[in-house]
Amino acid sequence: MRTIRIVTFNIAHARGLSPIPRICSERKARANLQKIARLLVRLNADIVALQEIDENSRWNGSFNHLEVLREQAGFPHAVFGINNRRTGRFNFSYGNAILSRHPIVTSENLTFGSAKVGEKGCLFTEIDFAGRLLPFVNLHLHYGSRARRFLQVEQVMAYLDKKHLQRRSAWRLPPILCGDLNNPSHKPDATASLLEYFLRHGHYTLHPLLGARTFPSAWPRRSLDFVFLPPDCHRPMSRVVRSLLSDHCPVLVEFSLP
Repeated sequence: MRTIRIVTFNIAHARGLSPIPRICSERKARANLQKIARLLVRLNADIVALQEIDENSRWNGSFNHLEVLREQAGFPHAVFGINNRRTGRFNFSYGNAILSRHPIVTSENLTFGSAKVGEKGCLFTEIDFAGRLLPFVNLHLHYGSRARRFLQVEQVMAYLDKKHLQRRSAWRLPPILCGDLNNPSHKPDATASLLEYFLRHGHYTLHPLLGARTFPSAWPRRSLDFVFLPPDCHRPMSRVVRSLLSDHCPVLVEFSLP
């Protein structure tokens, strides 16, 4: 059996707990990224799903945050899924990203709409794990509209159905999905809808356990960040990692594969 550790973490544009959304200096952003990198090293993650990470945004230094984290945390492989891109005097570019200690063989980004700011999306990858492909999905859903979240998960489900038909013979197991879903699992919302979808494909489990809260990090009151694990992920364990490096707490999941 081989143990795999996965982390999902909305890093809030590396602004930390700044009360001003998104805006911070390059110096502060680099300092916050260094702290996040040290946390990822301590968690000893194999794969990290990041949300609200910037590629080149004026509001926090105009540099590639993923490359800084990749180098400082020692991950050999990384990929961006840009959902928002604006050029001109006040440029920004951000979305989801994945860090991996195993080769990322393929990646595709699904952006849910065409807005230049505030848009969400889904980053699909196939990761080479000991010669077999692990399909891994990083998802960020709309924060304010339940109706829009349902539309977004419908896009995700249709996308994964198509991928399953095309690629299942190459996969080691069905897709692992994680991210910031912006709604709890115990209400009739997008998280519950996704779990119902995955349960039709086998005995999926949802992590962290019901009642584990991830937002806001200073005083967690809501469960917004999740990992969906497919069958054959043996002896899964999960926990919310207490941290003040973002307004979200990271979620760590560990399991074994034959």
